[in-house]
Order: sequence, then C-alpha cells, then structure tokens
Amino acid sequence: MDTTSIGSADGSLNTTVRRVEAAWQSGSSRSEDALDYSSFLTLLIAQIQNQDPMEPMKSSDYVAQLATFSQVEKTIELNDRMASVLDAVRSQQAISMIGVAITSADSNKSGVIVASRVDGDGVVVTLESGEEVRIGRGVEVGRSNA
Repeated sequence: MDTTSIGSADGSLNTTVRRVEAAWQSGSSRSEDALDYSSFLTLLIAQIQNQDPMEPMKSSDYVAQLATFSQVEKTIELNDRMASVLDAVRSQQAISMIGVAITSADSNKSGVIVASRVDGDGVVVTLESGEEVRIGRGVEVGRSNA
C-alpha cells in the first residue's frame, strides 16, 4: 500500500498503515500486529477521504472489502485453533509412547522409549540408550531389533 496517497490524514492513520504493512510482510498473526476492525475502519475512512471524486467507489465495493476482511480474520482464527488442536494431539502422542519399543526409520536405533517431548516439528522420543528418535514416516512402533 502506498502511504504517500494518504499523507494528508492524521499521524495515527500513517502509524496504522505502517503496522499493517509490517504485519502482512512478516506474515504475523499475533493480535498486536494483525489488522483488527478498528484498523480496517481507519484504513477504510482514509480510502473514502482520498478517493477520486470523479470516480468514487460503489458502496457494494466497501461491503465486499468488509466481507473479505471478515473472512480472512476468521480463517486466521481457525488456523490458530487448528494449531492448538495439533499441539494437543502431539502432546497426547508423546505421552502415550512412553514404554513402547520402536525402531528408527533407518533401522540404526531401536529400544524402549523412556521420555518424549514435543517440538516445532513433531514428537521426539528418547530411548533407554539415551539416543533420540524423531517420530515420523518409516519409524516402526511396537517393534525392536534388540
């Protein structure tokens, strides 16, 4: 968004525009960085104040923008909730694997799981030998070569 086109608006608008641009460029969905309704309305008012008087936007265009914004906001909220569900599933998986025998995908590590943890990429288990194995494709659970 070109902030020079709304330079005549007050400083809070320019601050809002910069914050929104930074959030979109970083892909952030944190509440303090995300575009909220107040920010959206501030931008919408600036758009109305700075539109070409010879070719004003139709009211249906504004309604479409609001609907699109609402849909994006709900999608972000849904993604956050799905991430929470995935974290809960991974935590349950990590807990349920303690005491189970496994063999790594490359068959180089095998043993009984004594500890497990969840990190950003999934579940990592610690075997009796102290070796760590990331749970993923090809890992055999319930089998041991020992």
